[in-house]
Amino acid sequence: MKSAVFYDKHDIRYEEHPIPEIGVGEVLLKMEICGLCGTDIHKVLGETVPSSSVLGHEVSGTIVKVGHGIEDYKEGDRVYVAHHVPCFTCHYCQRKMYTLCKQFKETNLDPGGFSEYIRVPALHVKHTMGKLPNDVTFEQGALVEPVACCLHGFESIRIRPGDSVLILGAGQIGCIQIQIVRHLLAGQIIVSDINPYRLEQSLQFGADYTVNSQHENMVEKVMQLTGGNGVDHVIISAGINSLLPQAMECVRRGGTILVFAPFKNENISIPAERFFNDEIKVIGSYSSNPYNYEIALQMIQQGVIATEKMVTHRFPLSQLLEAIQCAHNPNEHVLKVLITP
Repeated sequence: MKSAVFYDKHDIRYEEHPIPEIGVGEVLLKMEICGLCGTDIHKVLGETVPSSSVLGHEVSGTIVKVGHGIEDYKEGDRVYVAHHVPCFTCHYCQRKMYTLCKQFKETNLDPGGFSEYIRVPALHVKHTMGKLPNDVTFEQGALVEPVACCLHGFESIRIRPGDSVLILGAGQIGCIQIQIVRHLLAGQIIVSDINPYRLEQSLQFGADYTVNSQHENMVEKVMQLTGGNGVDHVIISAGINSLLPQAMECVRRGGTILVFAPFKNENISIPAERFFNDEIKVIGSYSSNPYNYEIALQMIQQGVIATEKMVTHRFPLSQLLEAIQCAHNPNEHVLKVLITP
C-alpha cells in the first residue's frame, strides 16, 4: 500500500508500506477520504512530529477486513473513524473531561489517515467508529471529526438564543463554528480575519458582519457593532497570541472567551482585573470526545453544516505536500482540503 510519510516540512514521500495486519476486535479500513486539518499543517510546517510519521485523522473509508469478535461491522461497511480514545475510568474521564485522559493522546490509527489502508484498533472500533448513512458521502464523513471538535468546544460555553458571538479566524474551523452558532440561534455573529476570501465565505455561512483586522481596528469595530457593550462570547480559532488580549477587550461583562487554537509557547499579558470585576471566563478546548461524533454526523446529514460549500480543493495522496502548501498559501481561495487515495 502507499502512504504519505513526513520526513521534514519540505520532504513528504509517497512510499510503499506493508498493509497492516489486524487482530482481535480490529478492522482494516480502505481510506476513501482524509481531511487535511489545520493541526496537520502546523505539525508539518513546525516540524513538531518525529520523522517518518504518517499524519491524518479526519478519516472516512470502507471496511475491507474484520477481525475476530466483530459483530457490529462487516466488510463493505462505509464508516468514519476518529483517532483518540479515552479510558472512561480515570479521574478526568469520571468528570467527563475525556480529552485530558492520559490514554487519550496515546491512542491512534495505524499508521495514520494519509495512507491507503488503515488498521483501526479495537478501542477505536468500539468507541470512535460509526457507520455512514446511505445519504452521507465519504467527503461528508471526513468532516465528522472536525465538526465533533467544534461541538466539544461548544460544550464549554453556553450560547443562548440572541447572544452575540465574535469568531477570530475564518478558516475551515471558523466556518464550521459560524454554522453551529447560527444553528444555536445567535443574535449577532461577527467574524474577523485578514483573508478577504475567507471573510467573504463567512457571510455565505451565516456571519452577519466581518472585520478585516489587517485594515480595520477590530476592537473599535466590535464595540461599534455592539453599542459599546462587547460580545457575549469570543471564539479564538486562529493560533495567534495577540488575539487573546484583543478578545479580552471585545468580550462584554460576564462573557466567555473560548480558546480553540493553540498559542505559541510564550507568555501573554491580559488584564487580570477583568476576571474579578467583570466575571470574565477564559476556557480552553482540545480535540473532541466520543460522545460528539453522533451529533456531528446528524448535523452534517441534516444540512446544518454545508460540507459541499466548504470543500474547495481535492488532492491525491501522492500530492500531500502540494496540498499543505496550497492550504497554507494566503493567496489561494481555500477552505477545506481533502485527500483521496
